[in-house]
Amino acid sequence: MIHVKTNIDRPDADAVSRLAKFSSATIHEAQGRKGALSSKIKPIDRSMSFCGPATTVRCAPRDNLMLQVAIHYAEAGDVILAAAGEYEEAGTFGDVLGNAMKAKGLAGLVTDSGVRDTQDLIELGLPVFSGSISIKGTVKETIGPINHPVVFGDEIIYPGDVLRGDADGVVVVRKDEIEEVIRLSQERDDAERELIGLYKAGGTTIELCNLTEVLKAKGLLVEQA
Repeated sequence: MIHVKTNIDRPDADAVSRLAKFSSATIHEAQGRKGALSSKIKPIDRSMSFCGPATTVRCAPRDNLMLQVAIHYAEAGDVILAAAGEYEEAGTFGDVLGNAMKAKGLAGLVTDSGVRDTQDLIELGLPVFSGSISIKGTVKETIGPINHPVVFGDEIIYPGDVLRGDADGVVVVRKDEIEEVIRLSQERDDAERELIGLYKAGGTTIELCNLTEVLKAKGLLVEQA
């Protein structure tokens, strides 16, 4: 087996930029409530946000050897997605590797393991999303695959799939579906802005969400004034 695949199909950078306008939740809902990674994966700072194609890597638990190799081979704009068996008690990534990523122009890191040096990473301005924060050290022992499909956060991620992360979580968009997801996300955003405007004009939830007949069918009883 070839461990490191270097020729992966990335989506057009303009499409990635247009997708980045939408929140992770909007994208998840717009594409049929799919693609949301585990809610355990959170940013180390809520202001962090990213959107980019995935460079995937599978690491052994408590071992960041292949994460370092993935950073070497990733290209500017990529998001490193490091699957490490959801092992939380390890600081597999910190400010030194963060600076290496920042210098290469990488868009962010997502890992189901732990990270450390979080204050330095926040000041660095590199988006880092992880399953935990842990100061415990790691080893560099085990070879694994880079840019092969990985199971991560209850989803299968293929290299080149687009990852969008923000304060609420991370969602994956298949690279061949990106234009359709952009269209659907825009439609959803437009509809929600219109609904908010109607609420501000005095509309009610039961009226605007068409709940009258639903509640009647379910037998909802309301005390009369």
